[in-house]
Amino acid sequence: MSSIGRAFAVLRTGTQLLRCGPRRIQSRKASDVPHIEPRYRQFPQLTKKQQFDAEVISGLMWFWILWHFWHDSDAVLGHFPWPDPSQWTDEELGIPPDDEE
Repeated sequence: MSSIGRAFAVLRTGTQLLRCGPRRIQSRKASDVPHIEPRYRQFPQLTKKQQFDAEVISGLMWFWILWHFWHDSDAVLGHFPWPDPSQWTDEELGIPPDDEE
């Protein structure tokens, strides 16, 4: 009995759609700011506000990176003492002895 009810609901919806006819699709606008149209294989034209915002955000990003590198450089360079290369032997470096030819 439920399959008959579903079929009836589908037919009722179909007849309502056919009775109303095609509807006009409206285009909505997201805001009142200028809309930038995409251009094929060309850079978009940026507004001055977008360019200023990008400069501020990138400036803050580099400030953050350099500040933390200066004040917490162990996070990048490591927490271990650096080895002294002058104490390495020729054998450890893979250099053959001088008398070998």
